[in-house]
Amino acid sequence: MKKILMVSYVFVLVWSGVNPRNQFVWFLEVAPALIGAGVILYTYRTFPLTPFLYLWILSHCFVLMIGGHYTYAEVPLFSWLQDWFDLQRNNYDKLGHFVQGFVPALIAREIFIRKGIIAGRGWLNFLVICFCLAVSGFYELLEWWVALLAGEDAETFLATQGYVWDTQADMGFALLGAILALVCMSRFHDRAIAELTRQIS
Repeated sequence: MKKILMVSYVFVLVWSGVNPRNQFVWFLEVAPALIGAGVILYTYRTFPLTPFLYLWILSHCFVLMIGGHYTYAEVPLFSWLQDWFDLQRNNYDKLGHFVQGFVPALIAREIFIRKGIIAGRGWLNFLVICFCLAVSGFYELLEWWVALLAGEDAETFLATQGYVWDTQADMGFALLGAILALVCMSRFHDRAIAELTRQIS
């Protein structure tokens, strides 16, 4: 399973980097996936995560890599949906920000539970959501800072497509992703954590 995940990551990363629409934007969009892979490799022996979580992290990386290859405003499937439903913009970036809440929620949840940082499930859920909003807010600040430095590539990187409430909508989708991760995945995640705990104890 782990080898399949690693091969899949490398395969999609290589595909993503071959003739992307904009090389600089590709690097900016794929950078979180590269950093995440480095963190996972560094912590794998001391703090391995559940296979359940690794799979979700890989899916997040795929979203980043696809967005990096095409740019978030030009992903073909979402351009087709834009035309089909007569939408004003390509909404692939909203999927990206939804996943930006969904997957970090599971990451934070696993760390909080396994490290015994929070005892009550109510506080756990609340702080996971706070963590995801903090990540989303910080990412929006990073986008702003990078856009100031990027000059003519700023619009391509930000993928606002003329939508004045894009930043707020991005954070809203991240919040929705975090909430749905907690509501829909907690039971499966608990089982995966229990199984991993049995294996390493």
